Amino acid sequence: MTRQLISSGSPFEKLAGYSRAVVDGDFCFVAGTTGYDYTTMIMPTDVTAQTYNCFKTIRSALEEAGFAMADIIRATYYITNAQDADAVFIVCGEHLGNIRPAATLLVVAGLYRPEMKVEIEVTAKRRSH
Repeated sequence: MTRQLISSGSPFEKLAGYSRAVVDGDFCFVAGTTGYDYTTMIMPTDVTAQTYNCFKTIRSALEEAGFAMADIIRATYYITNAQDADAVFIVCGEHLGNIRPAATLLVVAGLYRPEMKVEIEVTAKRRSH
């Protein structure tokens, strides 16, 4: 199987030299995904809305690659404010509560732009049917 590159359409992907996701065999590696709404290129100010947008983009990339949210086996969450953890966890639980991937939360000093409050990356493995 050849490597497949998935794009969200963000102009930053070409500029920075990365793909939204890369499929290699039965694995799909979804790049760190921030809370932009890629249809409007607007970043909400609220961490909850940003987290929902992260999962919208992740779901879209996985589906384009032929994977499902249920295929997620690993998730890493980056937040810039520890006080946002509970709000982020609620949204993560809505999307991953039944899947329960191995996960890590990191509180970081900052993300690429100051308005970014959360970034999520996931790895998925195609389930054998």
